[in-house]
This record gives sequence, structure tokens and C-alpha cells, in this order.
Amino acid sequence: MTDKQNEGPELRCSGCGIRLQSEEQNKPGFIPQQALDREPVICQRCFRIKNYNESSSVTVEQDEFLRLLGQIGGQEALVIHIVDLFDFHGSVISGLQRFIGTNPVLLAVNKIDLLPKVTNWNKVRNWVQKEAKDLGLKVEDVVLCSAKQSSGFDRLLDALQSYRGDRDVYVVGATNVGKSTLINRLIRDYSDLEQELTVSRYPGTTLDMVHIPLDDGKAIIDTPGIMYPSRYTEWVSPQDLGVLLPDKPLKPAVYQLNEGQTLFFGGFGRFDFIQGERQSFTCFASGRVPLHRTKLERADDLFRDHAGELLSPPNRENLEKLPEWTRHEFRIPKGSRSDLFISGLGWMKVNNDVGAVVAVHVPKGIKVLVRPSLI
Repeated sequence: MTDKQNEGPELRCSGCGIRLQSEEQNKPGFIPQQALDREPVICQRCFRIKNYNESSSVTVEQDEFLRLLGQIGGQEALVIHIVDLFDFHGSVISGLQRFIGTNPVLLAVNKIDLLPKVTNWNKVRNWVQKEAKDLGLKVEDVVLCSAKQSSGFDRLLDALQSYRGDRDVYVVGATNVGKSTLINRLIRDYSDLEQELTVSRYPGTTLDMVHIPLDDGKAIIDTPGIMYPSRYTEWVSPQDLGVLLPDKPLKPAVYQLNEGQTLFFGGFGRFDFIQGERQSFTCFASGRVPLHRTKLERADDLFRDHAGELLSPPNRENLEKLPEWTRHEFRIPKGSRSDLFISGLGWMKVNNDVGAVVAVHVPKGIKVLVRPSLI
């Protein structure tokens, strides 16, 4: 080959410069083995952008992603941070502001189609703004959207036009939040793909970003999706991922519970009502996750004897691949109107104003927290 970067044992993509590999399709630099003899030699992500006007999702570990983010602070950029409304606190990029400096941020909140149609969207938007602020994220605007239904994108494009100026646009997000769909829409609306995919990398950047040229000489920069091990979706098998991730509007399941009762979310998690007056709790989770009620005093034995069978999915084999369960106890104050949130699995809304002591059991490391009620 004449291109120096593609000589020797370490082949590199002529489009983005990433080291090429043929082993893991969802990781940066993937190229099918049979494509290695083509000219130019480009990774699958660059190939799809150049030939099909679309990007495919790739992922990197958290430390590598933070190194990528560190490059944005030195650029003049508009950052589009896409998050998953179903897993808001799990998909928000912690400490984003530290890495991007004073660059403006648009917060694109995807998967609004999962909430009931009667939802008050102004209240949802206000909730997102408050939670983002409490997490230390300064945003210029919040756009609610649905990649699945292609709704909200016109407003996002209007916001992008208002805030971009002559900046590059960086799109960042965690895995499974719909980032590639957003990138594909931006490519269709903004990029002249008769130009060659950019072959020059910006000085000082790592090689895992794809630069999609814009008509004004700037670029949309497609970054890999970040993997957060605190999200349930990063731990389960592909089969179980299809169970965890809802694909239809959530149907709230209301349970009237007495003190000393337990709800199992299949074999994914467990909710204990430890202390408090009889009251209702509303479950927001994928309709494919079965709920099973039992007495708290029987819960340990039930899980030991029936996890992966009666309490499934996941099945026993996949369950054994997850970390051991840990217990998180919370005191819900009177009148707090709170959700008990489990990253990637959903949340329990505490409906009454009398307060309660509750506990959640999930694999070690999964994010669990109490937050103001979303709806």
C-alpha cells in the first residue's frame, strides 16, 4: 500500500485514522476481513457514512471516552449530549462540563415515546432541566425527542442552527441512547457527502472520532458511545437486553403493598417494602419484565431456589454471569413524591405522602437512587 499509515502490521483507517481490527464489530476500527484489500482502506463506520449517509454505533470503555472528551475543551464546538429518558440518571455523562470547558451544550432527551401519551411535556422538560442542573450540567436548551418516531428532530435542528455559529458539532452519549440515529439525521440535513470523508485528524485528538464534513468547512464529529458499568444494560446478554429495553409505551403497574412485602422484577432485581402504612407503588419497566409479589420473609429463599427459573429472565446461566446482588435501603420522607430509580431497569414511584422505608437488591455496581418523580 502507498499510504504510510496502512503499511506494516498495524493497519489504520484512511478516513478517521483508527487502528483497524476485524474481531469486534461494535468496537472502533472494525473492518470485515474481506474489505482489507479494498482501496481506500476504511473502517466500517467511515464506510457507512461515506457510502450510505449513515453512522453505526461503536463503543469504548469509560476511561478512553473521557480521554476523547478532554479534546473537546480545546476546540470551538457545540456539544449535543443525547440521553435516554428511560435511563436518564444512568445515561447522563458525569462531569461533562469539566471536559468540554465553556462550549455550549444542547441536551437531546431521547425515547419520549416510552412515556404515556397523557404526559405533561412541559413538566417533563422542567424536570429534565432541574435534574441536569443538580448534576452540574449547564445546558443552553433541552429538546425532547423520539428517534423511533422521528419526532422532535426539527426542533433539535432549529436549536443546532441557533447555537452552532461557525463551530464544529460534537455528538456525545452513552450506549443504547439512540446516538447513531441522531447522527444519521444530522448527516442527511447538514452534510454534503459528495465530498470525500475527511482524511486529516485534528492535532491532539485521538483516533476514535469520525469527522463528517459540513458545507461551511466545519464538521459533525461522531464520538463512540460510552459504556457505563453502572447501567444494567451493560451487563446483560443480547437476548436479555431485548427484554430490559422497552420498545413500547410503558404501562404503569400499580401495586398496593403492605409492610413486609416484596416485588421481584424477574431475576433482575427486587424491591422490599420494609416499613410504613399500606400504600401504592407504581412500577415503570419494560412490559417484558415479569413482576412477582411475595412476602419479605420468603424472598431470600425464593431467590435462592428459583432465580433463573420462576424468577426469570435472565435464565440461570446468564444470571451467574452477573455480579452478586447488594442491598440498598432508603427512607422515603413524607410528601416527597419520589421515584426509586434503577439504572437500565426502570423505577418505582412512591404514590402516597405517608413515607416509607424500602430496599432494593440488584447486582453490585448498578446505580440505584431516589429522585423527584418524573411523572
